[in-house]
Amino acid sequence: MHHTFKAQVNWTINEGESTKNPRTFSRNHKVTKGNKVSDLQVSAAKPFRGDDTLFNPEDLLLSALISCHMMSYLYVCAQHQIEVLSYTDTSEGDLVVEANGSGSFKMVRLKPIVTIKDGSQKDLALSLHNKANELCFIANSCNFPIYHDATIVVE
Repeated sequence: MHHTFKAQVNWTINEGESTKNPRTFSRNHKVTKGNKVSDLQVSAAKPFRGDDTLFNPEDLLLSALISCHMMSYLYVCAQHQIEVLSYTDTSEGDLVVEANGSGSFKMVRLKPIVTIKDGSQKDLALSLHNKANELCFIANSCNFPIYHDATIVVE
């Protein structure tokens, strides 16, 4: 199967600003997708002269990764009849910026806390994070290591 995803970005210079100097223009922009409920208001990260109250591309990359991992994880849990009651992840990623201005993520650490119903499935539930990572479309598109520091809680 092949799927194509599309998005559109819109940015316009503000009155009185100029792109001749990288310190003098807004990074705020809008990402749209025709059938979505709302547009995404995006900026650069604060260290790169962005608006810290808006999402930035680095936030969105990390968000895409943890969201995709969660959905892949829930899928493999369903395949193994594991009843998941809740899932929370407070992940972090390390971005390194080089002297020439280029940069890249060097690693991401996922920290999911998963609550399941059946204590006898705790070890299996923990091991399924590896299978979820193998299936995750976003993880498979990343060129940096993704670590899992998962916790399984039984309720």
